[in-house]
Amino acid sequence: MMVKICGITNRGDALAAAQGGASALGFNFYPPSPRYIAPQCARKILEALPPGVLKVGVFANEPAARVAALAGEIGLDIVQLHGESPEFPAGLRVWRALPVAPGFDAACLDRIPGEAFLLDAPSGALHGGTGRSFDWALARGARRPVILAGGLDEMNVRRAIEEARPWGVDACSRLESAPGRKDHFRMAKFLKAAQP
Repeated sequence: MMVKICGITNRGDALAAAQGGASALGFNFYPPSPRYIAPQCARKILEALPPGVLKVGVFANEPAARVAALAGEIGLDIVQLHGESPEFPAGLRVWRALPVAPGFDAACLDRIPGEAFLLDAPSGALHGGTGRSFDWALARGARRPVILAGGLDEMNVRRAIEEARPWGVDACSRLESAPGRKDHFRMAKFLKAAQP
């Protein structure tokens, strides 16, 4: 199970997540987000991470050239793209974020480019991080790799995995003591619950 902790804004949270077994860490480069991190601050955190932890940059409606330039400059492994019709930067691993509303059909993923798909509850202009969930059963049966997001925490992640059978899970706001600050105790419990 790929387990991502998103909305990382400081070194302490990043190292605690990595030590707890996180497969990937998400760094939000969307300025309106309460979890926004400046690229130069993110680079310092990325340099401190142990090998093997995927470094994911979260972008919303950014031009492909800027995404590619930033990914190369700070050393991202993957770019996670949010928005109506994002431009896909060439030569980069892309996880495409999609909102899941009632009536969502996982078969639509077969027609969309991307290495994997982060499925989240609709969140409007925030593009995620609201702590709201969706009907996890809608993600079940996808033929492409799916990362389940939205409202996951240490109390519900096992049930979500059982219902959706995703390739990975992603948690952010429900593991926080304040926006952009992780509760290390809850994060550790989440990481353990997601990887039995």
